[in-house]
Amino acid sequence: MKQQFVAAIVAALILGGPADAAPDKQIRIGVLNDQSGPYAAMGGPGSVIAAQMAVEDSGLAAKGWKIDVVSADHQNKPDVASNTARKWFDVDHVDVITDVTNSAVALAVSQLARDQNKAVLASGPATSDLTGKACSPNTVHWTHDTWSFANGTGKAIVKTGGDSWYFLTADYAFGLALERDTEAVVLANGGKVLGKVRHPLNNADFSSFLLQAQASKAKIVAFANSGIDTTNSIKQAAEFGIVKGGQHLAGLLVYITDIDAIGLNIAQGLLLQSPFYWDFDDGTRVFSKRFADKMKGVKPTMVQAGVYASVLHYLKAAAALGDGHDGAKVVAQMKKMPTDDPLFGKGSIREDGRKLHPMHLFEVKSPAESKAPWDYYKLRTTIPADEAFRPLADGGCPLLKS
Repeated sequence: MKQQFVAAIVAALILGGPADAAPDKQIRIGVLNDQSGPYAAMGGPGSVIAAQMAVEDSGLAAKGWKIDVVSADHQNKPDVASNTARKWFDVDHVDVITDVTNSAVALAVSQLARDQNKAVLASGPATSDLTGKACSPNTVHWTHDTWSFANGTGKAIVKTGGDSWYFLTADYAFGLALERDTEAVVLANGGKVLGKVRHPLNNADFSSFLLQAQASKAKIVAFANSGIDTTNSIKQAAEFGIVKGGQHLAGLLVYITDIDAIGLNIAQGLLLQSPFYWDFDDGTRVFSKRFADKMKGVKPTMVQAGVYASVLHYLKAAAALGDGHDGAKVVAQMKKMPTDDPLFGKGSIREDGRKLHPMHLFEVKSPAESKAPWDYYKLRTTIPADEAFRPLADGGCPLLKS
């Protein structure tokens, strides 16, 4: 009996064991983001819809692949996010995590994914450290980052006369990185920073911070925050008459859902930067109509667009490999393949994990200029992909040393 068992094993190895079996065409995608807090509008349930749309548009189901999308609310807490990601990896067989809005969360999850050889498609977080000192062979940073906003919006404002700045900064990884990168651009272009103040995440009352900014007499009051913090900052700045007093506001990371919440009466004239706008061309309009039909008329943000495009490219890479379980291998394949989708167009992914595409500088329309719901932006200029993000050699990514 023992000899027969051994013979059966040998025969199986000769004829083809597990290593030679058909590819495992199963992938589980986890959307990990803020589902109910200050960043829920920019990502939240909309990012889940975007991931599901990417799965549908990949066409892999018709080719025999089984792809599931699961989601969870990390509550903007790195420990909650890490515990969720660990359970997903260890118990629920999740292969890739996407969105990951909140920079502190993204840094923690990126390291965990590297340790367990899973993949991260970061669309929501903005810290440029994800492709700098904290870069990983398992992480792609898709949509935007603090360097791109600083060198787009920040430089444009300084060059048009906004040469003295005061920062209101969210006191965690994202806000500090955005303040750091923008301050460097302001100083490099001959401007000066007259002061800065930091506020907690999901802050309701900005009155004391705005009074300090008003007293500074800085030409530019810059909000290095995001989501509800940005909308509250701008609304309360209007109440304090900051713009009427001669100062100007700069929203360094503003989403279209923020403009919708603020209203054009207050937001008109605001400069902002984004690689995606729903009404940019035929490709963005077709996708955005499908998305809005699933989201009660709400148009997609750049984060949700990034979730769609990054998941779609990930699935192309997994299909090319015939398997999506080895995170580093799939990310390496993503870097080998040119990117091409209807939302960001043609692009590429660098060695440090930075996805490259143009960035656009928009101005918010006045109420009179807006002709329909969500008709909020007019294009000022486009920054080419090779200028929109930090040069590869300047990021300090340890992957480049090897």
